[in-house]
Amino acid sequence: MHPPPFNIVLVEPEIPPNTGTIARLCGATDSVLHLVRPLGFSTDDRYLKRAGLDYWRFVKIVYWQSFDEFLEAQDEGSLHFFTTKVDRSYTEIAYRPGDFFVFGKETKGLPEEIINLYRDRCRTIPMTNPNIRSLNLGVSAGIVLYEAIRQNPSAA
Repeated sequence: MHPPPFNIVLVEPEIPPNTGTIARLCGATDSVLHLVRPLGFSTDDRYLKRAGLDYWRFVKIVYWQSFDEFLEAQDEGSLHFFTTKVDRSYTEIAYRPGDFFVFGKETKGLPEEIINLYRDRCRTIPMTNPNIRSLNLGVSAGIVLYEAIRQNPSAA
């Protein structure tokens, strides 16, 4: 088995089916799912398991006790943060295998201090309807991950 090409990081996820969907996405692409505590659910949650179906054994999951612990362990150059609070598009990045795609919790997104600290590494997924606040977390993770795979076909 080759090393995983990409990493999806969920900071304090709250909705089990979203995490289950993203876990399935990670399994399908040999990407690593990083879950940053506190989680808004138990990893034994039936909705989480149902969304991932019977694919959990194919998913590599890394748990972090805090976002600070996660950040301290990473090379800043491999981090990409996604938020609705910036104007630069996710397509403006040249992704590399091993990159980390960081998403905030469903109800609040990434903390403001993280956005301010890493503003040059923050991107958004453009939406044309101003009445829609954000996309579903699973949809967002899929859009970004598959753009990275598109740019790096040998990593898939």
